[in-house]
Amino acid sequence: MKFEYFIARKILKNEVEGKKVSRPIVRISIISISLAMVVNLITIAVVTGFQKEIRDKVIGFGAHAVVTKAGEGSIFESNPILKNQFFYPSLEKAEQVVHIQPVAYKPGLLQSDSKDGSQQEIQGIMMKGVDNRYDWKFFKENLVSGRIPNFQKDSISDEILISKRIAKDLKYQVGDQARAFFVKNKPVKKMFKIVGIFETGLEDFDRELILGDIRQIQKLNDWGIQTSIMLLDTLSSNGHLIVRSDAVGGNGNYRYDWGNGYEGYSGHVFFPRRDTILKVVVSDFWTYIDNQDDQSTIPDTAYLKITISGDKDSYSPYDVDADKKLKKKYLDETGFKYQITAGPKTITVERIDGKGSFEHYVGAFEFALRDWEKLEQDVNYLKKQIQFQNSKEDDLRVTSIVDSQNDIFVWLGFLDINVWIILILMILIGVINMSSALLVMILVKTNFIGIMKAMGATNWSIRKVFLYQAGFLILRGMLWGNLIGISFCLLQQHFSIIKLNPEVYYLNAVPMDISIFTILILNAATLVVCVLALIVPSYVITRISPVKAIRFN
Repeated sequence: MKFEYFIARKILKNEVEGKKVSRPIVRISIISISLAMVVNLITIAVVTGFQKEIRDKVIGFGAHAVVTKAGEGSIFESNPILKNQFFYPSLEKAEQVVHIQPVAYKPGLLQSDSKDGSQQEIQGIMMKGVDNRYDWKFFKENLVSGRIPNFQKDSISDEILISKRIAKDLKYQVGDQARAFFVKNKPVKKMFKIVGIFETGLEDFDRELILGDIRQIQKLNDWGIQTSIMLLDTLSSNGHLIVRSDAVGGNGNYRYDWGNGYEGYSGHVFFPRRDTILKVVVSDFWTYIDNQDDQSTIPDTAYLKITISGDKDSYSPYDVDADKKLKKKYLDETGFKYQITAGPKTITVERIDGKGSFEHYVGAFEFALRDWEKLEQDVNYLKKQIQFQNSKEDDLRVTSIVDSQNDIFVWLGFLDINVWIILILMILIGVINMSSALLVMILVKTNFIGIMKAMGATNWSIRKVFLYQAGFLILRGMLWGNLIGISFCLLQQHFSIIKLNPEVYYLNAVPMDISIFTILILNAATLVVCVLALIVPSYVITRISPVKAIRFN
């Protein structure tokens, strides 16, 4: 054992508990180091926890990266893109990607119920459409009542998940029917069943986001084309049947293929003489009806099944009512299957509308990436794979969550500056107090310093004695600081003692997140900085004369 270390340990107890002059200063220095450690630990834990909580919640509502149509300002207003993309879902095999999921958005209004006779409230919402590939992990963790919506493959679900904030404002409970209104060419009313309520504390999102079946959004947005075919109630001028096709979606300019290529006529005169199936394919166009090179929406097909019984060759007029409209005998509740008569001839008509091509389009693709620390690198990888390889028909853009939610992440980035300011100030305070304590200890031990010099000890050896003492005091202060700081962080992390206003801070409690690695780095940095900073004040030992010091009393 080096003699400097041995001497420092022997005289340390006297400095802490013995001399009346040095004792208060030494204890103050220990307390200052302890406070510095407590404040720094809590600061790092709060800021790191705050950044992590906000980041995870923002990503939970969205994704690390999003693929949308190029040129769109926001994912909430994006034009549709084809679901059948070369990267979906094959790019999930890439080591950077965890999961890919298609989504779509539609703004609307949600209306409160008036069971108790109270005034109905209306609140603006943004409905996010998802499918059965959606990762519900985030919402399961934040579910406060009910369950996650269940989407069946063969039917469009009316189940939705809403936030506790919306449920409170509109007085909804799990199991209630919610009225929603959406704007198309005219307002559309939809009824949804609330099956679950979540709460994240991120008020900006909780206040307006609800989740439902993506097929609801695809239809509401008129993506793709949906075709219907019908037999009109009125007859043509020569007494024949009129068949007409209607369509919604696309760009509004429709062309119809009745079996002889596209044309502009949506209806045809028809005289049935045998069992047949009428088929119409409807697409949209931009320039010319027969132009096949234009980018168009995926077509949809509808059918009209005709079955004739009786005298098929009869030319008898059709049975009509007083208003000269066809008399129809409906065979089912849908009204899509019915019979008409023409003398000895009975015609059974079955209408089979198109299912629509809306399911072939989505608003965006969300990418869950594996490593947040490599976000920029991984997003650049996605850009190379998607933006530079997609066809001209779908000019796609990859956007990271940092870009789409720039305001939030810039704000979170500013917190790092606050952390550095607090860390530097607290360590500086600790260094100043330790320097004062060291100078007092040197002053009290002036006689000891003179004797040591007279015995042949070098200035550096004596300085090391006092630096060892200061190091012991720093370690003692750090020990208490770690004990108090870590205990407080664990209590807050598990019991949320200190609450926050979520409307201001996005969270309802002060978050804590600190790792063993962070604790070790902070302790090592504090010890090294403080000890190195004490080398300068210890230089005063070199100015002490042995003769004068031995006589010093």
